[in-house]
Amino acid sequence: MVSGNGHKLFCVAGTTLALMIFFPLSALGQTYPDKPIAIYCGYAAGASTDMTARALASGAEKLLGVPVVVENKPGGSTTVCAALVANKKPDGYSLGVLSEGALTVNPHLQKVAYDPLKDFTYLSYYAHYLGVVVVHKDSPLKTIEEFIAYAKANPGLSYSSTGMYTRQHLALELFIECKGLTFKHVPTKGASEASNILLGKHCDFSIGSSQIIYVKQGLFRLLMLVNAAKRNPLYPDVPIPKDFGCPDVPPAGLIVVGPKGIPPTICKKLGDVFKKVTEEPAFQKVLVSFDIPYDYKDQAEMQKKIPADYHMYEDLLKRMGAKKVN
Repeated sequence: MVSGNGHKLFCVAGTTLALMIFFPLSALGQTYPDKPIAIYCGYAAGASTDMTARALASGAEKLLGVPVVVENKPGGSTTVCAALVANKKPDGYSLGVLSEGALTVNPHLQKVAYDPLKDFTYLSYYAHYLGVVVVHKDSPLKTIEEFIAYAKANPGLSYSSTGMYTRQHLALELFIECKGLTFKHVPTKGASEASNILLGKHCDFSIGSSQIIYVKQGLFRLLMLVNAAKRNPLYPDVPIPKDFGCPDVPPAGLIVVGPKGIPPTICKKLGDVFKKVTEEPAFQKVLVSFDIPYDYKDQAEMQKKIPADYHMYEDLLKRMGAKKVN
């Protein structure tokens, strides 16, 4: 037999337990954050994206009042990091900085341990990489127009890239198709190898993103930007595929995501903080130092963009004959 007071205690305890069961994550938004936040970065320490992630973490730490720590989890074109984040608790304390391609491109090319459209909370898109077409500084080709004319007269020129079906490679293939050109593709394992091949003059040109560093050093000549809807203000005289009536593909965006199910109040707090941080001069300075264009999109915009890009690349890769590797 339960006494009146015992019955009341039982009811209170039961109600509390029910609230904990049904509203555990929503309650987090009231006190969030009250412990360190981990941002897993899909790139190696010291890489340009890692530096942007650390600048983002440093700024967020000041605004949120708790430590925000970056942990590097490189591999698989940031799919390793994406899989890690997807399996974390959706409480806002485990986030990831990835290439957008981990959600929109790579799942069509390789087996991944997550569903890019169902397993994530999209939080922020804060920048994107330049896509560049470059030649060696000693090349006689000064402009993309000269390049096109020379390529038509000399079919079979070779080019290095950072790998098959990267955003830059896809953009170039569309440009090749548009202009009726023929090239020999030399895919590599990364930006360093792709650049070294051109530095050694073992290919005629190169395409990628990190090659922009060698342009700034005067070792490569920039002929065209790809993955660009409009000309870049940093390089206003450099043309883009659109200038020639050719199609392009969107740039590789740098995004912040969390596991699926982060409460809306926490999403809003993080979104507001990330937007404010990315607008600050200290963060902008980091982007400029790596020639990474600022391009902010909030959660609502990402919820439209990621699925749209996913399906667009699905169709494009099928048309190009890409095979998924299991």
